[in-house]
Amino acid sequence: MPTFTALTTLTGKTAAEALGAAMERLEPEPTGIGVFEVEDGSGLWEVGGYFSDRPDDTALALLATAMDAKPFVISELPETDWVAHVRRELAPVEAGRFFVFGSHDADKVPEGSVPLLIEAAMAFGTGHHGTTLGCLRALDRLAAAGWSAARVADIGCGTAVLAMAAARIWQGEVIASDIDEVAVDVAEANLAANDMAGAVKCVEAAGFDHPDLRALAPYDLIFANILKGPLVALAPDIAANLRPEGVAILSGILNEQADDVLAHYLESGHSLDHREMIGDWTTLTVRKKP
Repeated sequence: MPTFTALTTLTGKTAAEALGAAMERLEPEPTGIGVFEVEDGSGLWEVGGYFSDRPDDTALALLATAMDAKPFVISELPETDWVAHVRRELAPVEAGRFFVFGSHDADKVPEGSVPLLIEAAMAFGTGHHGTTLGCLRALDRLAAAGWSAARVADIGCGTAVLAMAAARIWQGEVIASDIDEVAVDVAEANLAANDMAGAVKCVEAAGFDHPDLRALAPYDLIFANILKGPLVALAPDIAANLRPEGVAILSGILNEQADDVLAHYLESGHSLDHREMIGDWTTLTVRKKP
């Protein structure tokens, strides 16, 4: 049974949500509607619908005009492997020196970049989301300033793209952990795909609750790209596991949550090095006081 998609982009969350709501009233009725922010700081939102019958071109054109959106692109999708489809749709991401790409874009890797091959899979962290992108940019800024880390931990690693990025540029000891065993498996598969097997140790753990994580402390750099609640809870542990003047890159933080998260890290003995907002998300770079 064929599936049809109708996709467009427009500026602003309110307009995008209104367009998504209007699409729900179309005939034929969509089987699903998605409204997503394009996480590149552009302010654009993508609105799309799935249909079991071809949608009404005229009705979509009228909606696009009324909402000041780009014309809808309508496509018919055959029965397909959806992970393979997502792989084709994910464009490469550039974050300073880092170039995150799928195997379908292997011929696009710029000369002189640090390539990171990440396929679509069951773990967070392809570089397309503002949180992962913010962490990669923060890492690039540190390296550009001449800073380096001999010991790195990636807490809540997902695909382990951040751990791999650090291992690519520094000859140090890097460990990546995740509470989800599937993510750990994906991380190890990504390391193998990048010819980096053994460059990063992957463990299943909540926070720093693993003997290998404790054995390698104190760290020069800790990544924690998770969520506000766990970040706040981890503030004392991150301080305890960082060396004096060590750096933590924190993300998974909505812009309106950033001040609260930062306050907990300031109370835990850190100072703020850098703060970046990408779309709805903030990445904080903090440094442990001497």
